[in-house]
Amino acid sequence: MGASPVHGRGVFATRAITAGETVESCPVLLVPASQRHLVDGTALYDYYFNWPGGQAALALGYGSLYNHSPRANARYRKNTDTLTVDIHAVRAIEPGHEITVDYTCDGTNPLWFRPVDHFTTPS
Repeated sequence: MGASPVHGRGVFATRAITAGETVESCPVLLVPASQRHLVDGTALYDYYFNWPGGQAALALGYGSLYNHSPRANARYRKNTDTLTVDIHAVRAIEPGHEITVDYTCDGTNPLWFRPVDHFTTPS
């Protein structure tokens, strides 16, 4: 994790990662559908994954901190059997490069946030 010139902070490769390699397997904390509305009004809203049954899943580790890019070098996969969000490299990632995912699922889902072209530190 470090400072991202585009996103403020981000997850960065500490070594070379090959295409297809699992970057991280993140266990999730599930929020029941009946309690999801309690999370929606908080800062956690931008960090959880939709999960089957109307649940919300907060990925532990760095799982909820990978930034969005339409030119992502990694992909996430929700694994409901193991209760994990798995991050896989879709191409080689060099040490020091930010690891990003496409939260639109290759353009099939709308984003719930406005992407930024650059990050400005709040004053």
